[in-house]
Amino acid sequence: MRRSDRSGERLVATFVLGWVLLNYPVLSLFARPRTVGGVPLLYAWVFAVWVLVIVVMALVIESRRE
Repeated sequence: MRRSDRSGERLVATFVLGWVLLNYPVLSLFARPRTVGGVPLLYAWVFAVWVLVIVVMALVIESRRE
């Protein structure tokens, strides 16, 4: 299997992971009236997952270039 094929599979897996983490059952765990640094917990969770997915995708794409 070529390196670019594995990169594509990793990107798809990253997308699926992000989709699962931002879908109803997991999101409902963070829909609480609590704050993290003045930000509602749900918003903090969505932003953290969003940043994580972007960072992982960037790492996968950058490793493809080597």
